[in-house]
Amino acid sequence: MTTELSPPATGLIALEQRLAKDLECLGWPARDWMPQQAAEDGMPVLDVAIIGAGQAGLAAAAALAQQGIHAVVFDRAPRDFEGPWATTARMETLRSPKELTGPALGLAALTFRAWFEAQFGADAWTQLDKIPRLQWMDYLRWYRRVMAVDVRNDTAITAVTPRADGKVLLALQTPAGDSRVLARRVVLATGRDGLGGPAVPAFVQTLDRTQWAHSSDVMDYAQLEGLRVGVIGAGSSAMDSAATALEIGAKSVDLLIRRDDLPRINKSKGAGVPGLTQGHFDLPDELKWRLRHYINVANVPPPHGSTLRVSRHANARFNFGCPVLSVARDGQAMRVNTPKGEFAFDFLIVSTGFKIDWAVRPEYAAIAPHVRAWKDRFTPAPGADDTELADSPDLGPVFELQEKTAGACPGLDRIHCFCYPATLSHGAVSGDIPAISDGARRLANGIASLFYREDFEYHFARLEAYDDPELLGNEWTPA
Repeated sequence: MTTELSPPATGLIALEQRLAKDLECLGWPARDWMPQQAAEDGMPVLDVAIIGAGQAGLAAAAALAQQGIHAVVFDRAPRDFEGPWATTARMETLRSPKELTGPALGLAALTFRAWFEAQFGADAWTQLDKIPRLQWMDYLRWYRRVMAVDVRNDTAITAVTPRADGKVLLALQTPAGDSRVLARRVVLATGRDGLGGPAVPAFVQTLDRTQWAHSSDVMDYAQLEGLRVGVIGAGSSAMDSAATALEIGAKSVDLLIRRDDLPRINKSKGAGVPGLTQGHFDLPDELKWRLRHYINVANVPPPHGSTLRVSRHANARFNFGCPVLSVARDGQAMRVNTPKGEFAFDFLIVSTGFKIDWAVRPEYAAIAPHVRAWKDRFTPAPGADDTELADSPDLGPVFELQEKTAGACPGLDRIHCFCYPATLSHGAVSGDIPAISDGARRLANGIASLFYREDFEYHFARLEAYDDPELLGNEWTPA
């Protein structure tokens, strides 16, 4: 009698089996070692709450699981639409080289490449230039599933309030109603605009909101068909917005570019070496500022492909040396005055980046006045002023917020900033693809250390009570 053997798994199923075995061999997630937390006043007490289920939040949760710490991740978006990739991002492909391992945390089977090759083959990987944006989102959806990240979607955080008893109160808004939870640690994995919002120039404030949009806004670009569109800026999002408008059938698109030329070199890409990734936090303040200010001043050029995506249209115009001097309404249209003359537009897209501004985020009202920023304790060299850097939070070694005035906001250091504004303190390890695994591991390792120190008496008592015998006494005969 012969036994029928099942054919070996192939494709994505085989990859998932390989990943599961790797995780088993590594003991990931690690065994539970944290003290159980009883509910307080009917509120559950979480060890770690992560706000944001984009790539940073997922990587942080997976890294914490490796340390045996369970995190609950909250995201206001519906499932599968976390982060910008399938909502407000409009690039065709990612900027990052396809070979970067991103949030894989050192697991080969968790990389985008492994996921891609399992479905499309090695030859398709060789032929791939850059990772398509929506395919990256599909990969992150898969990552969430195979790493069993505990995400609660459709949940907005309406208040973050640290308490003196070592817990942070989170007010939640969900389709089922409002609720509250407590967390011993909170991680802000809230993306590029995580501590503020879009930087909106004053010249659009007089316009009706139907006449303009920020490049980060959720918007149906189909409404731009047949319109004269002005795009303020020349960065990545400006090119992506301009290209999307052109492809949808805009009558014309004029990019109004303040500079006399586009930057050619991406200096931040040239800075990406392991020494910087691991050593930025330990640099003297002067060197941290010098490095980040140099990159900011050099400016990051738009990607090659994104720029060609615009310039291939005959009705696209690159207008250099054209900062906006004023904007005046002209019926349903507007007239934009620049040093190079006046432009008539039916719609404006402002691609002016983001700013750190706690005041525009009502959920942070309890902590906003107390967070220490770099400007509160550091004065840059003459000529090196930089608003973005000055407004950046001054973070501790585990990305924790620090008080402007000692004792004014007990528990503030239980909130960890794992999003773009952490860059000056920690380097580019908390949002961008290249080093996000390094940042997630630094965060998780640090939180594990903080928990152990805080719970030392609990762990020492367990050590004293530990009585699993290694020897039974019958393994030898006394001489």
